[in-house]
Amino acid sequence: MDFLRPTTWHEALAAKADRPDAVPLQGGTDVMVELNFDVRRPAALLDLTRVPELRAWEMTGGYCRVGAGVSYATVIDELSGSLPGLAQAARTVGSPQIRNRGSVGGNLGAASPAGDSHPPLLAAGAVVEVESRERGVRMIPAAEFYLGVKRSALEPDELIRAVHVPPATGPQYFSKVGTRNAMVIAVCSFAIALHPRERRVGTGIGSAAPTPRRAREAEDLLARELDWSAPLDPALAHRFGELCARAAAPIDDVRGSAAYRAHALGVLARRTLTWAWNDYRRAA
Repeated sequence: MDFLRPTTWHEALAAKADRPDAVPLQGGTDVMVELNFDVRRPAALLDLTRVPELRAWEMTGGYCRVGAGVSYATVIDELSGSLPGLAQAARTVGSPQIRNRGSVGGNLGAASPAGDSHPPLLAAGAVVEVESRERGVRMIPAAEFYLGVKRSALEPDELIRAVHVPPATGPQYFSKVGTRNAMVIAVCSFAIALHPRERRVGTGIGSAAPTPRRAREAEDLLARELDWSAPLDPALAHRFGELCARAAAPIDDVRGSAAYRAHALGVLARRTLTWAWNDYRRAA
């Protein structure tokens, strides 16, 4: 196995173009587990941890541009105000050591349906910035990024450079169910983001389908029927939860049954909508 270690973004793109079979290594919290358990034996590893521009974030063009190497710990410490949903999800990831090492870009690259950062990125309307040496930059909406279990829209010669996330204009929440409270892969997860200026609600479902996904029917329901000047109707919240559960395509596995996942998603959707709505009403 070859080990490639560029120190600039230009070198990283060149290495990926020359070796499209090289697996990018950002924090290694997913890749190293697969190597240790002999699930994957790539011809080469492309270590991106020495590329400094990937570890920076900035506000630009109305978005928060989060470099692919920005750690979960940095998201928690520096972006909780602008990206509260993503920060909440980051707090649930592994241990402090994993949060110091793992990154949102690495989570995107792994494209696991159970990745904790995916639901809040979907709910917020994030866009993934990818680049190749030959074709330049491509912007992929998060809703179009996930193609299957651990498969993404990345081409073989492309690398994730950053993710662009709109700063929150309303309350956001992330919640997940696991077999225990800490250091656990989600049985299912759900994120919600209120966008009051647009009079809409964004959603994200994790660990309950082959890919992370939005609950579009549930979003449409709230766009039609939610009264932004009144208390939340419990019947509407219940219907919202049902539609979120219906949007999933869960399976039975060692962490939970499909029926349990669907039920839990409905509960998480109702709860997070209620929490977010109560915050919004208090602020209003």
